[in-house]
Amino acid sequence: MSIGLTITFIFCIIFARLFYVQIAWGNDLKEKATDQWNREIPVIASRGVITDRNGVVLAGNRTTYSVFLRPNAVKNADYTSSVLSEIFGVNKTEIIKKIEAGKISEFTVARQVEKDSIEKLVAYDLPGVYYSRDNTRSYTYNEALCQVLGFTASDGLGLSGVEKYYDTVLSGKNGEISYTTDILGVETENSVVVYKEATDGDEIRLTIDIDIQLAAEDAMKSVYVSSKAKAVSCIVLNPQNFDVLAMVNYPSYDLNNVPRDDAETLNKYSRNALVSDIYEPGSTFKVVTAAANIEEYLNGNTKAFSNSYVFNGSRTRSVDGTKIKCWSDHSNGKHQNQTLAQALNNSCNPCFTDIALSLGSQTFYKYLKNFGFGNVTGLDFNGEALGMLVPQTSVRDCDLARIGFGQTVAVTGMQLACAVAAAVNGGNYYIPHLLKSVVSSDGKTVSDNNKVLKNKAISEKASSILREMLEGVVREGSGKHAYIEGYKVGGKTGTAQKYEDGHVASGKYVSSFAGFFPANNPQYVALIIVDEPQGTYYGSAVAAPVAKEIFEDIIKIKNIERYE
Repeated sequence: MSIGLTITFIFCIIFARLFYVQIAWGNDLKEKATDQWNREIPVIASRGVITDRNGVVLAGNRTTYSVFLRPNAVKNADYTSSVLSEIFGVNKTEIIKKIEAGKISEFTVARQVEKDSIEKLVAYDLPGVYYSRDNTRSYTYNEALCQVLGFTASDGLGLSGVEKYYDTVLSGKNGEISYTTDILGVETENSVVVYKEATDGDEIRLTIDIDIQLAAEDAMKSVYVSSKAKAVSCIVLNPQNFDVLAMVNYPSYDLNNVPRDDAETLNKYSRNALVSDIYEPGSTFKVVTAAANIEEYLNGNTKAFSNSYVFNGSRTRSVDGTKIKCWSDHSNGKHQNQTLAQALNNSCNPCFTDIALSLGSQTFYKYLKNFGFGNVTGLDFNGEALGMLVPQTSVRDCDLARIGFGQTVAVTGMQLACAVAAAVNGGNYYIPHLLKSVVSSDGKTVSDNNKVLKNKAISEKASSILREMLEGVVREGSGKHAYIEGYKVGGKTGTAQKYEDGHVASGKYVSSFAGFFPANNPQYVALIIVDEPQGTYYGSAVAAPVAKEIFEDIIKIKNIERYE
């Protein structure tokens, strides 16, 4: 009885094994067997193009080719290696080693080969050597938008910028050409050829307006040269939806000639500083402090100051044993008695110290959070920095006082541009974005990236009051070099000392200007940052004129009429 059970058990095991091999494992084994008698040449999918908001191509493709070699099908290793070396500049010895080793069924000889080289290869008709089309990325405007667009690897993989962030959308799916071969990998006489079509990548349509981008590029290059700055950068934003219309970092590099062999240079110039780097904003931050005060006063907070309240800015104040004073020596008498509007005009530090300390850390930090500081904006881009903000639980009065006028706080350019946009657009803080829409290879819109309201920073009424004050800064205050006759422009200048190893760096400043127009209904916000200008360094003299130049170009590009 036990022998019968044993035999039955053995047959059950054999049956189960046969069932597994034939049914469960059958398809996999069939594929492996087929693979031994078939060879495939990849059909590379065309990478999706990147365009501006109007469909102008920013990143496209140039047809090139990849060359492959199957060692088992090569008839003469020495001759084949010599020809490949001559045409493609590859190492002959290395090719021979790979052929003779016999350990690789196929390897890539060269990528992104031009058509004339392929024509030379075809003339030799080398057994075991094949080629297929691939793509070489081509950038229409060379340096323009280089840190935003990013670049790809030789195999088409996105390595930085939009190319990396939206790589899965742009990549598509490769196809293949397969044919039957003998056991050595040589195509059989009656080979069956099967073509599997590639699926091209989708188009990424950005919010960027290339006309505004190029105008901003020219303006920033000009101030870079004239000020002998270390670096310059600019964001142009639509405050009504936080579309990024332009983004400039200079110095830059040519996307069609990426310095891949110089890692230090590539890392330095490929960083999108407006998103990844932080700096002390200085007086441009007073826009946020003023917004908080106006909103709190409208809400009945007795610790906030009315618009008619007269500040005494002509003084040095001691806070926690730390002396806090204004940038001005007050010799002109303008800072002695001034309203909030006048304090913005004069960029008077003590007035904003008074506001921050009077509102207190709990209330002031509520607005810092509402305006996005200490957190990422949510921009669709890799490597966005958080900025630096002293935790509310640790902030001292001397810290709070300095934050009020833009010190003891570090922000990204993107954070500040968004904060200013929210302050003047009616108080709406949207999530900024570079993607406008995704368009399929056949021209159909796959998805639209609509605006998303993150939070309400201040009320429409407070925003309206602030806009009028900031228009006054340009009309008659420190921002007058951004004034354009016949157009309503608002803004705020900034000049911040730089720190090195915890100490003030002598003679090193960041000059900036945050402006917008039309001031009564903002459609464009521009943030200009000039890092370490030589000679004149005040934001009013260095950065404000650049904003004017960009706004004047936008007026021409969009044919915007005078308000008069």
